[in-house]
Amino acid sequence: MNPGASDDPGATLREYAPGQKVFGRYTLRKILGRGGMGIVWLARDEELERDVALKFLPDLVVLDKALLNDLKRETRRSLELTHKNIVRIHDFVNSDTSACISMEFIDGDTLSNLRAEKEGKVFQPDEIAAWTSQLCDALAYAHHDARIIHRDLKPANLMVNQKGDLKVSDFGIARSLGDSMSKLTLASAGTSGTLVYMSPQQFDGERGTHLDDIYSLGATLYDILTSKPPFYSGNLDKQIHERPAPPMTERRKEFNLEPAHVPPVWEETVAACLAKDPAHRPQSAMEVAQRLGLSGSPSGIATAHLGKRSWRPVLVASGIAALLLLIVGGWYLSARWRAPVATKVEAPAPQAAASKSVAVLPFENLSAEEENAVFAGGVHREVLSDLAKIAELKVISRTSVMRYQAGTAHNVKDIARELGVAYVVEGSVQRAGERVRVTAQLIDARTDTQLWGETYDRQLADVFAIQSEIAQKISAQLGATLSPHERTVVASKPTQNIKAFEDYIRARALMETLTINFAYGDNMTKAAGYLEQAVAKDPQFALAYSALAEAKVHRARHTEKGGPEDLVEAEAALEKAHQLAPEAGETRFAQALYEYYGELEFNRALGTLEVAARALPNNAEIYKLRGLIERRLGRWQESLRHFQRAIELDPKDAEAYRLAGLGAYALRQYPEGLRILEAAIAALPSEEDAFRAQKCFLTGAQSGPEAARSELEKIGRKDTFFAAWMAFYIPFYERNYAEAEQALENFPRAGAMRHPMLASFAVASDTVEQRRASLQAALAGYEEELAKPSPGPDVLISCALLQAALGNKTEAIRVARRGVELYPVNKNALDGTYLLKTLASVYTWTGEEEAALELLSDLVKMPNALGATELALDPGWDNLRDDPRFADLVAESARPIE
Repeated sequence: MNPGASDDPGATLREYAPGQKVFGRYTLRKILGRGGMGIVWLARDEELERDVALKFLPDLVVLDKALLNDLKRETRRSLELTHKNIVRIHDFVNSDTSACISMEFIDGDTLSNLRAEKEGKVFQPDEIAAWTSQLCDALAYAHHDARIIHRDLKPANLMVNQKGDLKVSDFGIARSLGDSMSKLTLASAGTSGTLVYMSPQQFDGERGTHLDDIYSLGATLYDILTSKPPFYSGNLDKQIHERPAPPMTERRKEFNLEPAHVPPVWEETVAACLAKDPAHRPQSAMEVAQRLGLSGSPSGIATAHLGKRSWRPVLVASGIAALLLLIVGGWYLSARWRAPVATKVEAPAPQAAASKSVAVLPFENLSAEEENAVFAGGVHREVLSDLAKIAELKVISRTSVMRYQAGTAHNVKDIARELGVAYVVEGSVQRAGERVRVTAQLIDARTDTQLWGETYDRQLADVFAIQSEIAQKISAQLGATLSPHERTVVASKPTQNIKAFEDYIRARALMETLTINFAYGDNMTKAAGYLEQAVAKDPQFALAYSALAEAKVHRARHTEKGGPEDLVEAEAALEKAHQLAPEAGETRFAQALYEYYGELEFNRALGTLEVAARALPNNAEIYKLRGLIERRLGRWQESLRHFQRAIELDPKDAEAYRLAGLGAYALRQYPEGLRILEAAIAALPSEEDAFRAQKCFLTGAQSGPEAARSELEKIGRKDTFFAAWMAFYIPFYERNYAEAEQALENFPRAGAMRHPMLASFAVASDTVEQRRASLQAALAGYEEELAKPSPGPDVLISCALLQAALGNKTEAIRVARRGVELYPVNKNALDGTYLLKTLASVYTWTGEEEAALELLSDLVKMPNALGATELALDPGWDNLRDDPRFADLVAESARPIE
């Protein structure tokens, strides 16, 4: 450690000078500031050609690996913050001796400095009204959309740029760094720069909530308007915990400030923010803005107001149709509920490209024979696959790059911007007899210049060596260092048999058709056929065996044609893959897929995926499967983050957007879900109808039936599953049963997905007797499945609801309870919540209101269980509405999941 640095927690491990280049990319210009959190430099990011602020972190962070890792995690979360009034975090970089955070450079000054320059060192309320509105907007977005709290809000962390706009700095960073620094400075100096803005709860080290930021917001406004924070000398501990803050007018008189008077609305609002009890503070930043009468409303907040029963029809997701694993609806049917105002959601701007990021575009087939297109596709796939195994690179998945077909006119800069990369690889393949010519070039998309290019003219048998060479040359150009294991893997040949390789490529292309319209059943069967041909031609072809296991698992679990025999065949293929290549990432991924779908061993599958991810660091499918598993385990926040990472690696993957949108819905993060779906529409305009159909769920959940209908009207194709699903639920929850009945008749899928709809419709429309024969026939169709030791969740849900609709109370409760026992939430959070909701519905329909209310009191706290819209507005809960406890449940279910 440097002499003299040990006594100063804000010191860095080494002294820097203007003009010095650090971390290989930043040229230092001048010091912007020093403080307890470190030194901030203005620097030039030479790679991305922009000015940045570099916050060098103090010694205690660099030397404390646990703290360093915590801060890395917090920084990764803060990368998601893209609000106009929040300073953007770009990156976290570190070496053995230094660490810094790269962030947006704000050409301006802090509010604390601007206040110090004012006469009397204070602002007047009218001078800070616009800034306060912007601050509330930023906090509302962070708290309710991004789910991040600041924990160090103060005038010194509020910047004003040359345009006069306020920017909040250090968002997401203070949570880990600030706590440790506060402890250090408290121990050494009695107080810290942030202590005087802390809530009593934060002072005591309690788990942080957004209400701590509300307190700090009040303390910040108090400081700006009076020149001092509420408590600034003496026994701060006692004052913060026990003493009310003096009125600001009284404080201004004490300091002889003119005018002394502070408008009552500012006095009352700031005093409310400074309440000792968090429950007595404004419950959101939006509420602060509203109390102050500031124009505009913070973005991204959808608060619901409970009032008298209006019975205005609004759409809600049926608690009865809980079986759907792919769709969890959210609709408003007003009962003690008013839909919140719609929030405008804009698609996010494309990400800034990482310095070692690349997209390998499809290689052009220059052969005279069209059938050689398969071979050209195989060369492209293997080059991409080899690069994707290099951990230092970010490589866009094949699903996304295949949108840019070879031989068509395209702009490299536009493609790179859409995919979030700095570099693009283009190439061509020409095959003639036993000769092959492969051309590849690496382009820096930022400057549209070729960095490297080469043509390989060799024997056909050398094609795999060519692919490996190309991958290694590109990685070298990008400055990536391959580990010995990566070098071995990239140099390996998948097979010696070109014909087997072509069969494998055909199969992989078919397997990439897993989309949200479920139109891939036949393709999985065809893919399995090609892979069986491949392993017949080369019994040592490990990749083909692992792909065969994947295809069989997908066929068994996702298609009507699949069955248990497919899982048996998948296990056999997997065993062969393990014999040939036990450490291959593809083998491990296929194993995890089988453990997840075939054995329902979620924890084991997650462990297997951890191993697979080390071998396949750029595989978006791994992150999607991780997301699926995490939600089964009840870890929905982690699940959503994995889906979002999958989108980053495969920004044209429709399924990843769909899953991320559903993840945000499950957490009641409706604005985030809408943002994801808007991004999906922008990225995949050809899939717009499907995403608009899904968007109706979130629009309904956030803004009510009119907005949901508006989204439905924007859908071109009304015959898709999602659109048909919504075409039923909109009129059903508007209690327009004639229209709902017609939609039910037109619903494209029979069986498990339709029968809960049929049961709920019969009960709600009071037509059970007219439909008794249909209900009984539907129930009879499940007899064989229900007799099995472990019927599927969809079978149990359908049977329980059909029995309840028919009035068979004892049997309905028995079947529903059996489902809860077979699929407990602590072992299967996804199916478990659906079955708990089914049991609650059965209790409600059969007159067991007390049991229903008790169960609902737990469900409202669970992700993916019940939102306020579903509870307040679904006709299935009508029997509970007169109980005063029901309104409390609706209020609880309105809160986003922590």
